[in-house]
Parts: sequence; C-alpha cells; structure tokens
Amino acid sequence: MTRLRCLLLCVLAMLCVTDSVVAKGLTDPVLRERQRAMLASALSALAPQRPGVPDLYVVGVGGDSTEDVFRNETAYLDTLMTERFGARGRVMTLINHEDSLDRVPKPLATLENLRAALAGIGKTMDPEQDVLLLFMTMHGTPQHQLFVQMPPSYFDLIDPRELRAALDDAGIRNRVLVISACYSGGFVSALKNENTLILTASHKNRPSFGCGADSDATYFGRAWLIEALNETTDFVAAFESAKTRIAAREDAEDFRPSRPQIEIGKQILPRLQAWQSQLVPGPKVVYTIPAPVQNTNATVEKTAKQKDEKASKSKR
Repeated sequence: MTRLRCLLLCVLAMLCVTDSVVAKGLTDPVLRERQRAMLASALSALAPQRPGVPDLYVVGVGGDSTEDVFRNETAYLDTLMTERFGARGRVMTLINHEDSLDRVPKPLATLENLRAALAGIGKTMDPEQDVLLLFMTMHGTPQHQLFVQMPPSYFDLIDPRELRAALDDAGIRNRVLVISACYSGGFVSALKNENTLILTASHKNRPSFGCGADSDATYFGRAWLIEALNETTDFVAAFESAKTRIAAREDAEDFRPSRPQIEIGKQILPRLQAWQSQLVPGPKVVYTIPAPVQNTNATVEKTAKQKDEKASKSKR
C-alpha cells in the first residue's frame, strides 16, 4: 500500500507540473508577519560560531503537511543533531504541519523562509571551517522539483536552480545536502561542487519509498537518519550502510530499486574530518513520533453525547 501511494503521488506530481499551475504564497498578512517574527527569533537564538572550532549548523525542511512522516523525520533530525552530533543551539527546522501553527510553533517550510534561514546561518557561520547540513524530506516530481505545501495556505515547487541560488546567495561554502524525495538524484548535477557532499534517496529517474499515512519514516529516512547515524557520525559511511539496508528491503518487498545517489566534492571531506575529529558523540537517540493532535471538537461532541445518553437512561 505504501509503494502504491508513493507511485500515485509521483504520477500526480508529474501531471500537476504544467503551465497552468501557479504557486500560492502565504497571503494572510497576520500569518506572514508571524512567520517573519518566528524566523527572526530562531535566527537570533542561534549559538555563535566558535573561533578555531569547526561547528556543524543544521537546517531541516519537512516540506509537505499532508503526511506526518515528513514532520516526524524533521523533528527527529533536530533531536538527533542536538543530542548526538554536538549541534545544540545550531539547528533550525522549517516544518509544514498543523502543529507548526499552534501546538509546536515552527517556521513553515516555504521557499522564502528557506532562503532567509540559509542567509541568516550564512552570516553566523565561519565560511572556512564550519559545515552546513541541510536535510530536506518531502515529495519530489519526475521533473526534479520538490513539493512544499501547507494546504490551503501555501503551495510551491523548489527546483535545483532555486536551491543552488539560495545556498550561493547565503555564502555557505561547506555543504552536506541530503534530499529524501522521489527523483531527488535529479538535483545532483545542479548542486555539486568541490565543497559539497550530496546524498539523495533516489536516482534521478526513480521514486523512493516510505511515504504515506501508514508510514512513520521513509525508507531513506529510517536507513540513513534513524539507523545509520546512530551507529556512526560519518555521513558518508552512514550513506553506504543505508544504501545496503534500502536495497535489501526493496528486494525483499519486490520493489524496483530506488538507487540512492552520492556525490563527494574534493574539498568537503577534509572539512568534515576536521569537524568529526573534535566531536564527542552523544548517546544513541530513540526515534519517537509526536503524539497526534486531539480533535477537540470531536472530544466535546463525544462528551456531550455521553451526558445526553446518561441523562436519558436516568429518566427511564
């Protein structure tokens, strides 16, 4: 069922990418102002760069509010990087989910917010020694675009050119870019350079798996983020381990291989080694899923119904 749902979503994505599709930005002035203030607050709270110490800065993007799995992985990224990877105070997450508007306020995963987050972190980082980890989890299209949506308020598509421009404009040199989405290998050619490590969940012409309402983690998210990074702090070694896990799982379930991709720039490995050499890893972090939001109206209606039934019985 998960496989069929993912394939159907990919087909729908392909059909939606036409000249008639128009991105819908945040138009509610109250929501836009709240987003600006929330993003500014998150950026001002970032821990400063430490002279002489390579620091890891992290941005997580959960792009699609229609499925909890993307929120789940992005929230876990925050916890994992904070508790195990020494990035406390240097993690920002942008999450499209109903919780982000109320229960757990977060900046939304809009292209505007992503640009602003990268720009703010770029000003904080030391471009020579610090490293950015950008983790993006969402649906992708065969045209190599990433869905970012928060219906009915927001809908957009991010293409490789826009993502590369956001990173370049921010002045961030040392980059680890992880894209967990169908057809995400199509981002590699536009994003690669000698200072960048790129990991994608799939080849440019293959879907990846694990989305859907019945899933708590994507195949790539579970294999790389949840399992492998609790075994090693080496992003490349974690990818190789994850690739093996994913291939075995897809073979066992008779899925067409997603073929995760890796591209390693010549200059990024020394920067990662310098950061890793001074890292004291924290303990393994258990993957927990945020509790679902209770439907208050339904609860009130159920309570009222029970009271009415009780009162009715007492009259008999």
